[in-house]
Amino acid sequence: MASETRGENHSSEPESDQQATLVSHLVELRTRLIYALLGILAVLLPSLPFANDIYAYLAQPLLVHMPEGTSMVAIEVISPFLTPFKLTLMMSLFIAIPWIFYQIWLFVSPGLYAREQRLALPLVSAGTFLFYLGIVFAYYVVLPLIFQFITATAPEGVAVMTDITKYLDFVLTLFFAFGLAFQIPIATFLMVKAGATTPAKLAEKRPYVVVGTFVIGMLLTPPDIISQTLLAIPMWLLFEIGLYASKVLIKPAK
Repeated sequence: MASETRGENHSSEPESDQQATLVSHLVELRTRLIYALLGILAVLLPSLPFANDIYAYLAQPLLVHMPEGTSMVAIEVISPFLTPFKLTLMMSLFIAIPWIFYQIWLFVSPGLYAREQRLALPLVSAGTFLFYLGIVFAYYVVLPLIFQFITATAPEGVAVMTDITKYLDFVLTLFFAFGLAFQIPIATFLMVKAGATTPAKLAEKRPYVVVGTFVIGMLLTPPDIISQTLLAIPMWLLFEIGLYASKVLIKPAK
């Protein structure tokens, strides 16, 4: 008799009822996608009237460092409407991430063993928190340093007047880069948990990891040394956190 069964509901159902058809899976997937979209809309619709205010808040790291008498500009005709709307949509997606992950969990959890369910929930929760933490770090630490440097080093006679769409694309790129980079402890933990490597082997590869973080920082961030360094250093520290957590939480196989 198997020591574990997949999903709590499966243990009490007849064997014939456990054979889900492809159609039933597709219907369930459609339902979860609809609920995920409704969650995004539930955040988006009340936020739309404040789209301009949300953009003004996002622009603060640049605006506070811009020379007096300068401002941001909208080059495209529809940018004054479309750019704040795009920001509000992305913000709604970010805020709804826990709800989206919950829908994913409802879809996949019946097919997981009990031990997999116990492991998945803490990892998803930690991953979501770290993603938000990466965005907060990028907004409050990285962006002010970048724009302080850029505006201070602008050539004489050059007015810093950034296009609002270009600014949004730049910031969203950094948000995604830092949000993903902050998942390194989770990735490190999973590799050790799956037996793909060990904490000792990872520690031996530390010099390569440090070099790799700078390469990844170069690829994921805009082409300036400040944002690349400010991404690479936290990635290295997060690797060390994941390495330490693997040593403490995962018992070596006997």
